[in-house]
Amino acid sequence: MKTDLPSYTVKNSGSEKMKAVVYKGPNEVNVEEVPDAKIERPTDVLVRITATNICGSDLHMYEGRTDFAVGRTFGHENMGEVIEVGNGVDAVKVGEHVVLPFNISCGFCKNCERGFTNYCMTTQPDPIGAGAAYGFAGMGPYPGGQAQMLRVPYGDNNCLRLGEDAIEKQNDYVMLSDIFPTGYHATEMAGVIPGDTVVIYGAGPVGLMAALSATIKGASKVWVVDRRPDRLALAEQIGAIAVDDSKTDPVQFVLDQTKGIGADRGCECVGYQSHDPQGTEDPAMTLNRLIQSVRITGGIGVVGVFLPADPGGFDENAKRGKIAIDYGLQWLKGQSMGSGQCPVKKYNRQLRELIAGGKAKPSWIVSHEIPLSEAPNAYKNFGDRNNGWTKVILKPE
Repeated sequence: MKTDLPSYTVKNSGSEKMKAVVYKGPNEVNVEEVPDAKIERPTDVLVRITATNICGSDLHMYEGRTDFAVGRTFGHENMGEVIEVGNGVDAVKVGEHVVLPFNISCGFCKNCERGFTNYCMTTQPDPIGAGAAYGFAGMGPYPGGQAQMLRVPYGDNNCLRLGEDAIEKQNDYVMLSDIFPTGYHATEMAGVIPGDTVVIYGAGPVGLMAALSATIKGASKVWVVDRRPDRLALAEQIGAIAVDDSKTDPVQFVLDQTKGIGADRGCECVGYQSHDPQGTEDPAMTLNRLIQSVRITGGIGVVGVFLPADPGGFDENAKRGKIAIDYGLQWLKGQSMGSGQCPVKKYNRQLRELIAGGKAKPSWIVSHEIPLSEAPNAYKNFGDRNNGWTKVILKPE
């Protein structure tokens, strides 16, 4: 049921400005002055951003493959220092360092109460939709955090407070906003348990976090399939087996290493823009490879982005989000398959404790820490998949 919320307004003279990464059109962003983020409702928290990541999902919008509006601000992987709170905020205090789930959730709707904060019904203004996020196409009007400040709705619910090591381990904690929980979510949906063998398609940041998560869970063997040498090298640093699909058939490789049975579990961390080594797009490619390379009764977790509409799709079906997966084979093998965006709040506290305790260091994937002012160059390099640009953290100050 949709919840009607009271309306609050704040007077703004329009004279106060902050810097932010603004979308200008396909393959173009600029750092511009925009109106300051403000407390708008009593439950809001205002955060001075200290670290904000460029995500692979940002590239879908950056490249013009979604309906992201020109003039909007990017950025859904954010952390920073609380500088102001509304008078309805109880737990979060000024001066605390917090990391923010990319999901914006109320905490009290039907979905949130069931743990599905990724499908909050309150914060999504579309009456037939669910789920909201900062600076993301189709997920509400909320500005992104690739800016100097960010307004956080329902601050008590959405701020994960950090300890005294917040600055020291900032590059680790900022990964709790999205990619670390999302990679973990892929392994949860796949059903990874100690001793399992796991194949992961995609060695981008989320795929690498899935590999880290599978390792933390005690997987006996983890294969990571990609064709980028820099990304595959990062997978090898945590003990995963790198599989270059431009040089070898990844399905046959996994089958050969499992006596023809297949991996126990698989994770899809690529999404609808998957393509072969020659660059030909096939949105079903990684899903079909997983169905083929995961064993009978195995599990598959899908966190790569798939959309109901893709105007840049290679054919009419792809443009309408319809893809040809090997469902007959998947049904015959009795595989389970979970999919969808990650409910970050379900995992971020426990993953925070792994970072604090020195049991996980997701920042090993970070390739660049750069000022917010250099975001346009960073987007170009990251979007062009240039060698060595594996994960970028923007620092507004």
